[in-house]
Amino acid sequence: MKKVWFSGLTVLAAFIFLTSAAVAGNLVIKGSTTVLPIAQKAAEAYMKQFPDTNISISGGGSGNGIKAIIDGTTDIADSSRFIKDKEVKLAVSRGAFPVPHSVAYDCIVPVVHPSNSVKDLSMVQLKEIYQGKITNWKDVGGPDREVVVISRDTSSGTYEVWEKKVMEKERVYPGALLQASNGAVVQAVAKNKNAVGYIGLGYVDDSVQACSVNGVTGSVTTTLNGTYPISRPLFMFTNGWPKDEVASFINFVRHPEKGQKLVQEAGYVPLY
Repeated sequence: MKKVWFSGLTVLAAFIFLTSAAVAGNLVIKGSTTVLPIAQKAAEAYMKQFPDTNISISGGGSGNGIKAIIDGTTDIADSSRFIKDKEVKLAVSRGAFPVPHSVAYDCIVPVVHPSNSVKDLSMVQLKEIYQGKITNWKDVGGPDREVVVISRDTSSGTYEVWEKKVMEKERVYPGALLQASNGAVVQAVAKNKNAVGYIGLGYVDDSVQACSVNGVTGSVTTTLNGTYPISRPLFMFTNGWPKDEVASFINFVRHPEKGQKLVQEAGYVPLY
């Protein structure tokens, strides 16, 4: 399974050789809040190198980013999931041809309030918590307190990966409190001692407590070697094979000595 995943990514995101120079202009980037810190760091560094370029970045979720690339309202769509078949069909029907470029790896980490004694959750326990079957922390070795479930909205790529890998395509129960971004999940969990949420690795900080899953801690090593069970690639999509400034920026993000160092600084897992 692991070999298929990584070899597939190699084919989909074959390295693009750096162009000799960037073409000055404006770039619009929309989509995933997971990829957002990578895009922001890369854009800041890129604009220092190419001061005639202006880059506009906004979040809104992977689904909204892919919708924007289909609609022609963005140059680059950030996505924490791969494009769906129905999105490909819609894109082609509108004359758009989304091309994926892997820019990093990530793992989705369950987080609880720092006061919670729970340090590890199994995949089965996570599924039952998010189904609404486990409603008290004492049922998973924690304090006798009600579980408050925090989830992402359905436009989120993080939600869709969680739904696939943890929920096994079953829906999160209706009582979950939905948040629009990784940052919002962090804030919600940090303010509620009974809460549990899930976020991209780059958003883990001291305001929340990260839990291991099946006894495996989410990290660079466990993401790359496939032992952490909720891992994924992160993408930037372009409409067709990128040219000019778009190609230059994608190349910058994927470059081992440039953008990939920024990926690591943002708390994510570099490609190389």
